[in-house]
Amino acid sequence: MPQSPQPRFRRDYRPAPYAIERVDLCFEIRPGETTVVAKLSVRRNSEVDAASADLVLDGESLHLLEISLDGHPLDEARYRVAATGLTLLRPPASFELRTVVRISPENNSALSGLYRSSDTYCTQCEAEGFRRITFFLDRPDIMSVYRTRIEADKISCPVLLSNGNRVASGDLEGGRHWVQWEDPSPKPSYLFALVAGNLRCHRGEHTTPKGRRIELEIWVDPSDLAHCGHALSSLKKAMRWDEENYGLEYELDIYMIVAVSDFNMGAMENKGLNVFNTKYVLADPATATDDDYENIEAVIAHEYFHNWTGNRVTCRDWFQLTLKEGLTVFRDQSFTADLRSDPVKRILDVKTLRAVQFAEDAGPMRHPIRPESYIEMNNFYTVTVYNKGAEVVRMYRTLLGRDGFRKGMDTYFARHDGHAVTCDDFRAAMADANETDLRQFERWYDQAGTPILRAEGRYHPQSEIYELDLEQIGPQGEPLPEGRAWHVPIAMGLLDADGQDIPLRLEGEVDASAGTRVLELRRARQTFRFTRVKDPPTPSLLRGFSAPVQLRSERSREDLAFLMRHDSDRFNRWDAGQTLATSVLLEMAGQLRNGVTAKLDPLFLSGFEALLDDTAAEGSWLALALTLPDEHVLGQAMDIVDVDNLHLAREAAQRELSELFGARLTRIYADNHDATYSSEKRAIDRRRLKNTALRYLTARGTSASIALAWNQFEAADNMSDSEAALAQLLDMDTPERDRALAVFYARWREVPLALDKWFSLQALPQRIHTVARVRTLLSHDDFNLSNPNRVRSLVQAFSTRNQVGFHSSDGAGYALLADVVVAVDAKNPQLAARLSTGLSQWRRFDGRRSKAMKTQLERIAARPQVSRDVFEIAGRALGRMDR
Repeated sequence: MPQSPQPRFRRDYRPAPYAIERVDLCFEIRPGETTVVAKLSVRRNSEVDAASADLVLDGESLHLLEISLDGHPLDEARYRVAATGLTLLRPPASFELRTVVRISPENNSALSGLYRSSDTYCTQCEAEGFRRITFFLDRPDIMSVYRTRIEADKISCPVLLSNGNRVASGDLEGGRHWVQWEDPSPKPSYLFALVAGNLRCHRGEHTTPKGRRIELEIWVDPSDLAHCGHALSSLKKAMRWDEENYGLEYELDIYMIVAVSDFNMGAMENKGLNVFNTKYVLADPATATDDDYENIEAVIAHEYFHNWTGNRVTCRDWFQLTLKEGLTVFRDQSFTADLRSDPVKRILDVKTLRAVQFAEDAGPMRHPIRPESYIEMNNFYTVTVYNKGAEVVRMYRTLLGRDGFRKGMDTYFARHDGHAVTCDDFRAAMADANETDLRQFERWYDQAGTPILRAEGRYHPQSEIYELDLEQIGPQGEPLPEGRAWHVPIAMGLLDADGQDIPLRLEGEVDASAGTRVLELRRARQTFRFTRVKDPPTPSLLRGFSAPVQLRSERSREDLAFLMRHDSDRFNRWDAGQTLATSVLLEMAGQLRNGVTAKLDPLFLSGFEALLDDTAAEGSWLALALTLPDEHVLGQAMDIVDVDNLHLAREAAQRELSELFGARLTRIYADNHDATYSSEKRAIDRRRLKNTALRYLTARGTSASIALAWNQFEAADNMSDSEAALAQLLDMDTPERDRALAVFYARWREVPLALDKWFSLQALPQRIHTVARVRTLLSHDDFNLSNPNRVRSLVQAFSTRNQVGFHSSDGAGYALLADVVVAVDAKNPQLAARLSTGLSQWRRFDGRRSKAMKTQLERIAARPQVSRDVFEIAGRALGRMDR
């Protein structure tokens, strides 16, 4: 780039010198170009000394046609137009600004602002896309009331949608028509939405506890109308859940969802008009897996919950992004836990946190959940802001209890409804509602990295006291500076020799109850003493993963195997098994590295056998408990990731488990096979357990296991079973593999979301030559670099989920990813930036791989035309800018 983009800093925030109280928009949509007429009612901010201030309005890719102030054309000496916006020179204290601009949605491949997806016009304005529609103060603390008129051809765009309520419509000459919308709720520009196209509506309704009737509309391509039932049902469940759990009702008369096929995100919570990726709306058993169904339910809920946590109370500035996203992720996680399974949901969330967010925390992309600086805001829609942010919100509930957390939420809404606020405002509401001091808790917002929690226990038989020493240290193992300790809730229990929870009574207390207790670690090191402990206990620490920390405890394999069998906390029971498996697999990788035959530890084998015999366990939970840690998680436990031996160790472990427990796994497979499909929870549990057994049974690659997978694929009446069987066949060098691929393609080539699965599955086989297969698929007739879903399904799946394939020692995987990043960056910088993070961990690999990854990063960063988005990611990864 000619000049390096400069960062923005949280410390530099200042209120805007002007407010925009009302926005009147008129969109004249025509093939090849759209004209946007904007009337802004502007008033000087009395709280800011702006008497002589110019007004700088953001604008990108806009062609200014007209400009007037208070009804009079504006003299050229009173304004300036640049590539980044429009400056009004010393405007009056209050005025109406009218601008007319021309934009080209058809040529907007960045999918930001107003763009065309297939035959549908739609918008994406978060974070800074509204400036690509018209000149504006495009920042979240500018709250305005919007009125929007849309004009378009009546045949090609019979449906015209925007935020709020429909208030008028009519016909125009030349076969055109118009619709006008008014949104009574002040909102920031990032929540503006417009959709125009030939769509069909799946309708429903919801009645609030106060008796208000709300129309529900899901707008999709006509061919997709039959696949919206699950999304509508999910929306109704989310509305009812928010009413029952938080007393929050939706206030408009209509709530709309639109599904489009080209979208950079999963979905967007625009006020009253959510725009969704089709992936999170459309579903039927033939094309969507059980995981797809649950993900749709969660994302529908997430965007609906934003109505209060994000829309009615929004962010003052983009540094506060976790205020809405972390909080809303926590809310959608809680929703799914209540509807499905609390322990299963908790395990899945923590798996994501450990596999992706912990890696981000440990690498060059590390940042606090409330960043201090950024170059391109789109780069901070990260797992740290979202998922770690949700963990921080969860800790409030752990510390305050469910009732205390609800009180804090009520206070937050009462104080800030209709305002743009900060993370500190949320923390203050929680503290004030519960009359407690949460000042130390701010460190979760401003300190980057994953804290390390050390735990050591001692039992004193004479006094019947169990002492638990807890120490928190920095992410790299460094002692914490004075006054920088986190406020950490530690949920824990103590188990007796029979595996039963014992009463927990701290020194000085009289009463005690068995089960889980929350300790508050506020200093760098604290000791907790439990009295009347009759026998040496086994500690169960960090139950439910009560804080996003790395636990370092000198637990023996015997202790872990004991917890794997007996812990009453089902998260910790799963976690003990994963921790034991990680220890064993790392040991096996070391043995292989030294040329020694690797075998599983008998303690792990006995724990695994106990899981197989647990007939009372929930099927989805048991499927997770029986699954070995994936290679990415295993790699995080190493200073330098041993790609090849980790892979060989995990493969050897799966084969050994298959050989030793083949009969039991076969019985589990048979006992959980249903003749017909059902979407009930029990059936989903059975499918997940059956397909986990299938993975083990096919690990040896015998003719019998090939037949088992092929027969399941051929007979499958649902995508969950079909995808599971095809995934196993793809890891075998057999004619059935190619037959299954051909059958799947022929069956689903006209269904984009199902075809995405066909691409993804081919990116995941754990063979070195997978990279060649992926490169071939880049030239497939059905592959399109302009469609984010298709790119993510193939390239991102390969680079993030196939450790051994992507990290092939010849560097071919890195070159492939870099080639795609360069090609996509010219079209869609947001997507390119997210892809490029796959190279950011280059320091964690051996010399040859590390050098190859760094070389590709440098190639990406050195291009003169590199986007701001990719420049920032590559620069941070290479250590060329501050975190």
